[in-house]
Amino acid sequence: MSKQELPSLVIVAGRPGAGKTTLAKKLARDIHCPLVSRDAIKEGVVNTIGDKGEPGGPLTWRVYETFFANIELLLRNQVTLVAEAAFQHKNWAPKLEPLAKVAHLRIVLCQIDPVLANTRVQQRRENDKSWDRFHNKTLDQVKQAPKAYDPPRLNHPTLAVDSSDQYNPNFKEILAFAQSKT
Repeated sequence: MSKQELPSLVIVAGRPGAGKTTLAKKLARDIHCPLVSRDAIKEGVVNTIGDKGEPGGPLTWRVYETFFANIELLLRNQVTLVAEAAFQHKNWAPKLEPLAKVAHLRIVLCQIDPVLANTRVQQRRENDKSWDRFHNKTLDQVKQAPKAYDPPRLNHPTLAVDSSDQYNPNFKEILAFAQSKT
């Protein structure tokens, strides 16, 4: 497969509450490609087995492996895609870096004030009656101070996006970046 024939992998990353899912859905719609979401995979597993597992437990790692197996399957079949998760460098870089051999990687990093992001997570938690079924954090835990976020630091084109209110840069520029193969 020549470099031109390689599909693109648009990685949408950021802390919880940064607006990753919303942006990833828009990108996938406008690029006309699948979206692979780590949280959607976890929800699918929970729907099947009826158990959300323990944080960092076997279910977490099964979801992690399933997420990357889906991404790799699509890329090896020349399918451009958007992948969305709260990628943290230490846990995710070992799986992301090898994908550069089979895809053009583009990283879109949603950045937001940690307190605002945490407020968004609290609001989502309070408004979503199914939250407890899929997530391990209680409302009290969600209300605690936000934890540190260590974004992926890969040697691939990366675009930082302020997702506090409107996208900055704007969506048209984000889309152009995501679709670029240079």
